[in-house]
Amino acid sequence: REPTPINGFDNLCAMEIDANDDMEEMQRSMEEANNEDDSGLQSLMSELTSSIPGIDEAMSFSELMKQVQNLDFDVVVFDTAPTGHTLRLLSFPTILEKALGKVMDLKDRFGGLIGQASAMFGGGANPTQVQDQLVGRLEETRAVINKVNDAFQDPALTTFVCVCIPEFLSIYETERLVQELSKFGIDSHNIVVNQVLFPEKDAEELGDWFEDNKDALPKEAQEICGKMMARKRMQDKYIGQCFDLYGDDFHVVLMPLLDYEVRGVEKLEGFSENLVDPVDLEE
Repeated sequence: REPTPINGFDNLCAMEIDANDDMEEMQRSMEEANNEDDSGLQSLMSELTSSIPGIDEAMSFSELMKQVQNLDFDVVVFDTAPTGHTLRLLSFPTILEKALGKVMDLKDRFGGLIGQASAMFGGGANPTQVQDQLVGRLEETRAVINKVNDAFQDPALTTFVCVCIPEFLSIYETERLVQELSKFGIDSHNIVVNQVLFPEKDAEELGDWFEDNKDALPKEAQEICGKMMARKRMQDKYIGQCFDLYGDDFHVVLMPLLDYEVRGVEKLEGFSENLVDPVDLEE
């Protein structure tokens, strides 16, 4: 749970955040803040917080924000979950706003209903006090998430880098993510297309070479090259669509498919050079 220096680098740390641990920590802090008579509030808050969509991702990012504010880093990279989870995180402030509105409406219309519900969970506190504490807890949560959202929407602080592979579903999910980021007012102008076969060549060029040399290759090699060419043509089609969609407004980088896993300092540094000095498709 603490930023840990990475061996081989003097300017890189990593930290893994477990959403379940963050939720448990939040509930423990609530228990410590309340006395034994408020067990009903604790139970009710536990039920509420665990049932709100996106609460786990939101609390994870809020924990990251707390860590970042206390430490001196030039850049923080937050590796988000796949598209669906990321969009749930981004929509969480809106969801929480609606939830708070409903709770306040219930408080105004039904008086002690929330307090009675808390009593059903085993609490014996004053219903009005329970209502005020419950709303206070939700307000505190909303303040944290709104702070996260404000950081997301500040282009001077945050930008999203979308990563995809040149296949239909991945390109489709990336387009959905880009549109949703735009709706939320979040900066995004970089797209990384990963696992590209020979990004410096096109399928037509490779196809000409294959046709000229196919007869000289063993049958097994012909089958292997044929499958590779089919994959290359498919990738080139979706890469072309990616540039049609984003080429004018986004910085699109093609990352090559490698013969090895990118693990360890040396391989990581070598792979990163493709980001800093990408393939020039105009050559």
